Amino acid sequence: MEQNPSRRVFLLAAAAGAGGLVLPSSVSASSARPATSRGRNPRDPFTLGVASGDPSADGFVLWTRLAPEPLAPDGRGGMPGRDVEVAWQVAEDERFRAIARAGTATARPGAAHTVHVEVDGLRPGREYFYRFRAGGDLSPAGRTRTAPAPGTSGAFTFAAVSCAQYEHGFYTAYRRMAEQEPDVVVHLGDYVYEYGGGVYTAADGNVRRHAGGKLQTLADYRVRHAQYKTDGDLQLAHLNSPWLVIFDDHEVENNWAAGTPGTPVPAFSERKAAGFRAYYEHMPLRRSSVARGTAMKINRRVAWGSLATFHLLDTRRFRDDQICGDGMRAGCDERLDRDRVMLGAGQMEWLSDGLRSSSATWDLVAQQVIVGQRDYRLGPGSELNMDAWDGYAADRDRLLATLAESGTGSPVVLTGDAHVASAADLTLDADDPGSARVGVELVSTSISSDGDGYRDPARNAALLAENPNLRFVDERRGYIMARATPQELTAQFRTLEYISRKGAPAETSATFTVPSGEHALT
Repeated sequence: MEQNPSRRVFLLAAAAGAGGLVLPSSVSASSARPATSRGRNPRDPFTLGVASGDPSADGFVLWTRLAPEPLAPDGRGGMPGRDVEVAWQVAEDERFRAIARAGTATARPGAAHTVHVEVDGLRPGREYFYRFRAGGDLSPAGRTRTAPAPGTSGAFTFAAVSCAQYEHGFYTAYRRMAEQEPDVVVHLGDYVYEYGGGVYTAADGNVRRHAGGKLQTLADYRVRHAQYKTDGDLQLAHLNSPWLVIFDDHEVENNWAAGTPGTPVPAFSERKAAGFRAYYEHMPLRRSSVARGTAMKINRRVAWGSLATFHLLDTRRFRDDQICGDGMRAGCDERLDRDRVMLGAGQMEWLSDGLRSSSATWDLVAQQVIVGQRDYRLGPGSELNMDAWDGYAADRDRLLATLAESGTGSPVVLTGDAHVASAADLTLDADDPGSARVGVELVSTSISSDGDGYRDPARNAALLAENPNLRFVDERRGYIMARATPQELTAQFRTLEYISRKGAPAETSATFTVPSGEHALT
């Protein structure tokens, strides 16, 4: 699966300038002026790039936001307080000579002048290119693709990523991932962080600084999303693949649970509603996921022909509050309470029904926090993470039983949150490594959170010995790149030696294969 960076990765942005386009010119001089031959417009409205997501067999979602002043403190991005018409095109070629679909969308001030276009009527299983125009400005051109038709089972690649604290390091891992041109990117949460500048510090210090203080208002969340999206490596990663996204906690506040904040603060409901609204505004999500106050539906299914189905979960909005004061805890028998839930009864039933009815070769369960039991105390006794599924032992039992009873051929759980890459087998009884294996769990490390990371072979060996189902651990930054075929799924853990400065290469630190129909890593 090793790949050299494609020349296309470096040409996509240039493709936006190719060809003549006669499209509406609706952005006033106060918000965008025509580009000149001397370079890009200093009031360019496309400072945050473009993105696509949630592919289907006949289409996908296209996204952009008009923001000539992305860090304007009022969260309006330097745009006027009125609607702006934005033209869009989808083409079969990089130079936009064969236009497949085109239209206009309205960017409204109430939605931060974001645009979500749900394109349909396209051919299944093929590559497309897209772009936007507002006034005299043309966006970069993005590459995306439709999912294969039902019944199709050709190979495809996907990446799994999570946890990108902007202050802790550069987004080189996003760039290295984009260079491998995955067919789909799965983002498992913590796309942005809510802390004020300099509050959350990496071990070796921060290399960048958040704009503004701790996020409280809708304007705050909008500015933070905009700041993250000004990063060129992140823009390239969106430019080059469609994404499937789910939030975890930092998109609102660290370790929140349902209606309970991670720390006692007033007006949490208003803050959560602001976080949800800004998240939807800045992600390539369908209208079915639009935020409505403190409700936002992110659990959904995305099919990739007959080869794979992604089951995307929400492990924040329905969970009981973390027990025993949260964090790493020894003892804490309260975590075993049969009534404690992570997914909630409705979502667990939805997942169970989806797995039972699935005919896909690979059922990919994308969710936020570690499922497998993980003892972090080296030696006698145990120390478990109450924010992960270890703090919800009974609901984990229900999840594992669902995987076992559903009859699905090859369940693979994709997990974020931990800032440490790992791979493990999942057993029906989390306390018994010898019990029946029901699936595997692949945990992506962070893109940048906690800084450069480190190598600690002695500790890792001790963790592997302490946790018999655990097969691999790596504390460096990076992502997972996987390739699925009807015969097997191969996952490479791609890691970078540093992210405190730019330019690090990515290497494969471990590779695991799951044969079709099996429930264990090889």
